[in-house]
Amino acid sequence: MFDIADELRRWLAEGREFAVATVVSVSGSAPRGPGAALAVDDEGTVIGSVSGGCVEGAVYELCAEALADGGTRVQRFGYSDEDAFAVGLTCGGIIDIMVTPVGAHAPAREVLSSALSAVADGGPTALARVVRGPAELLGGVLLVRPDGSYEGGLAGHPELDRTAVAEARALLDGGRTGTVGLSADGSHCPGGVTLFVESAQPPPRMIVFGAVDFAAALVRAGKFLGYRVTLCDARPVFATRARFPEADEIVVDWPHRYLRTTVTDGRTVLCVLTHDARFDVPLLVLALALPVAFVGAMGSRRTHVDRERRLREAGVSERELARLRSPIGLDLGARTPEETAVSIAAEIVAARRGGTGAPLTGARTPIHREERAAVVV
Repeated sequence: MFDIADELRRWLAEGREFAVATVVSVSGSAPRGPGAALAVDDEGTVIGSVSGGCVEGAVYELCAEALADGGTRVQRFGYSDEDAFAVGLTCGGIIDIMVTPVGAHAPAREVLSSALSAVADGGPTALARVVRGPAELLGGVLLVRPDGSYEGGLAGHPELDRTAVAEARALLDGGRTGTVGLSADGSHCPGGVTLFVESAQPPPRMIVFGAVDFAAALVRAGKFLGYRVTLCDARPVFATRARFPEADEIVVDWPHRYLRTTVTDGRTVLCVLTHDARFDVPLLVLALALPVAFVGAMGSRRTHVDRERRLREAGVSERELARLRSPIGLDLGARTPEETAVSIAAEIVAARRGGTGAPLTGARTPIHREERAAVVV
């Protein structure tokens, strides 16, 4: 539900009662993944989406029912050969949706408010909710922080709370959203209790090195994909706010020196567009040794061959060189900076989601792959 956090915070501040429907699991092809949410307030106002339109009407009715009786429910939607006219996903997938009422005096209201506020402040946050298990646990909710502190509880079961917090922290550490199975006494055992953990992390970083025309287009593409984008160049005359108004941050420094001091993680994307050996080589020596998600460098194939030679001479191993995506981008026949930015962005998405970059026409691979974030124990 964190994808509609701002609107839900406003509803809570206004004292509205509402029900929120959240995708908790996906099987096969589906338009939206775990965590996607739709909410309906007591006046019938709707925000968000769980399926791109396929089952929204039925989910709306489930939310209305939950508001009326105050009960949490989980409903499965999918295509059925036995009942082709049943409400389901036309794309052939199956999704499980949990509907949680948030009334004026609902126990989860304060916990939800704290979680949404933490997300708005940009802090790492996990919200754990029981989606299957004994009736008294359904609707139980925990707000879990990185340090292990938490709010809420699972119906007076301290041992289960502690185990749930440990599992939620593990998913939060990896920025993952998915389900985990627990037994009612807190030990791991399929079938006892199913917990849905929704994680929120600050936006991943994209660092673009080189204040060139292609960089301006890539900065815009990175923002569109949801990255926090930094533009770095050692030349102050080129690295200006006027040339890169969409960048979250502009840094005037030698690229390798900046990369050595800034914070990166396993979601960080590094795009080297300088194609000048003075900048590229020391920067890539450092970048290829970091546990980041993506390292790409712009340049012709001739530049790439020369760059690889220089990197080997600088001590970069073959294993590290295998991580370098160069020339950066997918083969789209791109010419303009904007087209080139699209090709680079497409490669980043493919690397992140496990895509091939091949046309979908004629392909036999699933359009929507299994979510890497989904964890079932």
